[in-house]
Amino acid sequence: MPVRRLMQLLTAAVAAALVLSGCSGGSAPSVVVGEAKRGGSVTVAEVNAFSSFNPWSAKGNTDINSKIGAITHSGFFYLDDSSKVVRNDKFGHFEKVSDQPLKVKYTVNDGVKWSDGAPIGAADLLLSWAAGSGYFDDVNPATGKGTKYFSVASDTTGLAGTLFPELGSDGRSITIEYAAPYADWEVAFDVGLPAHVVAAKSGLSDEQDLVKLLKDTPRGNPDKPASNPALKKVSDFWNTGFDTKSVPDDPALYLSSGPYIVRDIVPEVSMKLVRNRDYVWGAEPWLDEINVRFTGAVPAAVDALRSGQADIISPQPSAATDSLLAGLSGQGITVQRYKQSGYDHLDLNFSGPFSDKDVRVAFLKTVPRQAIVDAVVGTQSPDNKPLDSHVFLPGQPKYDDTVKNNGSSDYDKVDIDGAKSLLKGKATPTIRILYNRDNPNRAKAFSLIRDSAALAGIRVVDGGQGSADWAGAMSRGGFDAALSGWIGTETGVSRVPQIFRTGAGSNFTGYSDGDADKLMEQLAVTTDLGKQDELLAEVDKHIWDDAYGLPLYQTLGTTAFNSRVAGIKTSPGPLGVWWNVWEWRLS
Repeated sequence: MPVRRLMQLLTAAVAAALVLSGCSGGSAPSVVVGEAKRGGSVTVAEVNAFSSFNPWSAKGNTDINSKIGAITHSGFFYLDDSSKVVRNDKFGHFEKVSDQPLKVKYTVNDGVKWSDGAPIGAADLLLSWAAGSGYFDDVNPATGKGTKYFSVASDTTGLAGTLFPELGSDGRSITIEYAAPYADWEVAFDVGLPAHVVAAKSGLSDEQDLVKLLKDTPRGNPDKPASNPALKKVSDFWNTGFDTKSVPDDPALYLSSGPYIVRDIVPEVSMKLVRNRDYVWGAEPWLDEINVRFTGAVPAAVDALRSGQADIISPQPSAATDSLLAGLSGQGITVQRYKQSGYDHLDLNFSGPFSDKDVRVAFLKTVPRQAIVDAVVGTQSPDNKPLDSHVFLPGQPKYDDTVKNNGSSDYDKVDIDGAKSLLKGKATPTIRILYNRDNPNRAKAFSLIRDSAALAGIRVVDGGQGSADWAGAMSRGGFDAALSGWIGTETGVSRVPQIFRTGAGSNFTGYSDGDADKLMEQLAVTTDLGKQDELLAEVDKHIWDDAYGLPLYQTLGTTAFNSRVAGIKTSPGPLGVWWNVWEWRLS
């Protein structure tokens, strides 16, 4: 699932008090094991501020929320730094029961529990399925009537066709049956939020009441929408009940099933996590404590690393700060540079002034993509050209062939005269652009777009918000265009319908193309990689033809860490250095 990078998400996206007692050489004791030390603490500087303990919701799906979610939750599998699926047999196991129909059984091991002592079992699995499947939704696309219950960020195409799961008699398993083959079945499902907490906060007696409510509620029928107030109360709490910038008064709202537990948060400043001493259903972590500083500016992150106030930094590099990062090498600091599996992009809202395709095309013709690339990427990449695909990245097998005829060449250069011609006889549009104002790269892109659009008579309004707030604004709407990023993994193809399918959880612009939807439906059931690429290329062309927006550039990543820490490996995916947090240790 692509993650919104608020440092700004996605493929850019992908993208969290402590006072700084967790700075270099923190107070947690260390135990020597061989030549390495068990225990101790490290401090990590991250770009974006934390805003939700539910990284699976459309609103909470940001890079930092996902990183904190990854180390405070455990599950059936994780993705390593090469996007390979690694199963966690200590947590539980899943197995394909049959191919025709496709059935997959998930079983949690006995003894796996939430940090309040409640066991993780079938109710938690069922809630995760209910949220991720859209099974109960009954919104009629023609009339707009009906209810969308769980506002999940991921694509629901695969799970949407499943039957109601069969719950095992052991209380720890469920079996999911798909209506059709599903290409991404191996990464389609995992445990999410605690069912007993969601049940209690929704006015139900316990998780068994929640299970009964879900069992008694039929599959949603858009032709006959039927309101279910009890289920709506559950989904409303799932959607927003875990959103917070600080530590909730109720510990139930930040339970952990992973190697670490959140101990403290200073809103938009820092976060402290401590080791979950009960955690034995996954790799044992070395460190007792991890402190996170929310530091959007690269110079501040670099200064923190040099001064020992941070041990690991993962800033968003730019052409302007390249020399700062390059200067770290040779000071007892390791610097890793890489291309992320993500990209920054400009999306247009298909309501308001952009409901008119001519206005969309006119505005996009004014966007100075090469100037943005020069300002942000600069010489950091030898091939500093704009990204010319919405679904492929440079270096992927189908990229070069796809960009030859997908329509991207219409926006190779700024065309102010062409924009004016399309706008002739129309009211001069005013465009409000939403972006993360705390991200220097987004701020620079905004100013370049604003100034260029003005040459065609288009007035651009600054809709920038802070790093902890802008994701929520994206979910609420009220913008005409948005600068953001997606960062995802190279596993599976569900990342594309997650963003571009009509009504999808991360489709924030109201984009809808019936032909593209049909192609994405085929994509979900296609396992042949070559055929997947052909379908993706066709989807890409539809997106360009519809003047959806513009991809800007593939994002670059930089990780730097000092000699105090070891075990640091960077993934190009949404978790970055956090994917193997259990291997971090003092040198």
